[in-house]
Amino acid sequence: MADHIKIRKAPGKYVVRAGGAVLGETSDALEVIEGDYPPVIYFPRDALAMAFLDASDTTSHCPFKGDASYYSIQTKSVLIEDAAWSYENPLQGMEKIKGYLAFYPQKAAVELL
Repeated sequence: MADHIKIRKAPGKYVVRAGGAVLGETSDALEVIEGDYPPVIYFPRDALAMAFLDASDTTSHCPFKGDASYYSIQTKSVLIEDAAWSYENPLQGMEKIKGYLAFYPQKAAVELL
């Protein structure tokens, strides 16, 4: 695992909302702290209403975590493109985030309840 990345169970219960819809709520979120970046909350896939999330063709690569797949949020009134990402096959040392999704704060509200 990259020394500058810390993964831990996020304390408390988190909710994610976008486009007027609650996409998920969980007490099993992970907090990923990478260097000087703000912490990112990752939601387990089974805590999300995946019917609102459509896989997009967008991908990216992180040398520490691996290849990311992206998801757009489709609600009744709006399509929010590439709002979430997931590492389907993370690199060695990052396996804890497999099966989890994170959301861009500009595109979805992640809040501690």
